[in-house]
Amino acid sequence: YDDIGGLGSTIDQVREMVELPLRYPELFQRLGVDPPKGVLLHGPPGTGKTRLARAVANESDAQFFLINGPEIMGSAYGESEGKLRQVFEEAAKNAPSIVFIDEIDSIAPKRGNVSGEAEKRLVAQLLTLMDGLEARANLVVIAATNRPEAVDEALRRPGRFDREIVVGVPDERGRREILGIHTRGMPLGDHVDLDELARTTYGFVGADLAALARE
Repeated sequence: YDDIGGLGSTIDQVREMVELPLRYPELFQRLGVDPPKGVLLHGPPGTGKTRLARAVANESDAQFFLINGPEIMGSAYGESEGKLRQVFEEAAKNAPSIVFIDEIDSIAPKRGNVSGEAEKRLVAQLLTLMDGLEARANLVVIAATNRPEAVDEALRRPGRFDREIVVGVPDERGRREILGIHTRGMPLGDHVDLDELARTTYGFVGADLAALARE
């Protein structure tokens, strides 16, 4: 559980949590240990949590299934749980796979703070799905939120989202890497100094740097 400015180590942490169980499930079987089922990424908006999950899915040759919290919440009565179940079933069929739940705080807010039955049922459904994952199912759930304190505590217990990784605001080295990625295909003028830009863009997150490169 580290708060790291450099993107490299954050990516390594996610990779370790996700790639090992997907690529080498037999390692865990041999050790008699259950692989991690869920990883919660949290950090400010625009830090690239979704992009990170997609990149790791690509690297580990896993199928990527995206669940968008607010969209699922907007469904009709009883439909939300059905949609959630459907994604998990499909992911299990197409394993190895990663289910990515964006803005999980909208699907699974603290049950004490919500009055609606629909929200409570959805949290319960998600808990059931997480608990129902076979330990050897080759399926990892990654969730992202900007508000970890708003997520139901039951989801943050061992066997569910028991690993949490902070995707922080990048440091100078991280910003330099991100600028390098965004300007890779661009013809840059002689006066563009990416090192200098990285130095002066303190506090910028991935989304800000992408916008800067477009400007």
